[in-house]
Parts: sequence; structure tokens; C-alpha cells
Amino acid sequence: MTAFQVIFYFIAAFILVTGFLAVTTRRIFRSAIWLLFSLLGVAGLFFLMDLEFIAAVQITVYVGGIVVLIIFSVFLTQDSGKEMKKPVRSSAATSLIVALLGFVFSFRLIAQYNFLPPDNKPLNPSVGNIGKQLLSTSENGYALPLEAVSILLLAAMVGCIVIAMKSQPEGKTGGS
Repeated sequence: MTAFQVIFYFIAAFILVTGFLAVTTRRIFRSAIWLLFSLLGVAGLFFLMDLEFIAAVQITVYVGGIVVLIIFSVFLTQDSGKEMKKPVRSSAATSLIVALLGFVFSFRLIAQYNFLPPDNKPLNPSVGNIGKQLLSTSENGYALPLEAVSILLLAAMVGCIVIAMKSQPEGKTGGS
């Protein structure tokens, strides 16, 4: 086993463990922190594949943007330090069935793919090439996904603002 494989398996295990902890922990702040570590692990995979620009975007957009907004909204809510309620058994069974169906669906998709490279053209991960493809509307352009990411960031900001708004107690109004 090469050093590359050892590092890959370590990062993959790190992502799986922190992702599992993000989903299963009952404290919302700890869940956000585990999500942060999981997303950093994904950025580590990008660095391992020599895609430094994509890794920097991963850290900037997801770790620096989405997770920080989630953490700030958690701090601004009134119940940020309390534990979340325990899941009901029926929802755990439903989650297990949905996860099993997801694994079956993913396995079927992976089994259909031949994993052979389509051609021998080398990947050009330069910032200039990525910038041209991000702004291009041609067949290999990514203008639409770039706009989708901007809408995702806007939705995250609006969601954090909505979560952070504190409701007034009944009987009190903003007037006199």
C-alpha cells in the first residue's frame, strides 16, 4: 500500500466519522462543528488530488460561508446550548429504510459505470482555465452552476436571519 492510499483512506475515514457525528449528535452546536470538520476533510481530498483551487473554494464557500453562518445563527437563537429532543423510533426506522434505498440506488449507479477514462487529455486545473469555464455558457461551461451556488449562499443567509430572529413573548408589541 502506497503513502497516497494510506492518506486517502485516512481522510475518507475522517470524513465518514465526522459526518456520522454531525448527524447523530444531539447538541446543535457540536453538530455544526462536526459538519465543519467533515467539509474540511473533503477539502483535504481535493488537496490530495492536486486541485488546490477547488479545495480553496470548498474552504471559502462551505467552511467559511455556510458553516460560519450556521454557527452564528445557532449562537443567536435562544436554545443554542440545549440538547435536541431524542428521535422517535419510527423516524429512526424510516431513516434506516431511506438510507438503505440510497445505498441500493448508489450501488446500481456505480455498477453501471465502466470507470474508463474517455480520452487521454490531461486535466488543466489552472485558475485561468477554471475561470473561463465558470463564466462560459458553452457546452463545457459552468455559468449555471455558478449562479446556483450564489443562490445557495443567499438562501443560507436568509435562513440564518430567519433562525436568528427572536420571537417576542405573547402580549408584548413593539409600540408603547
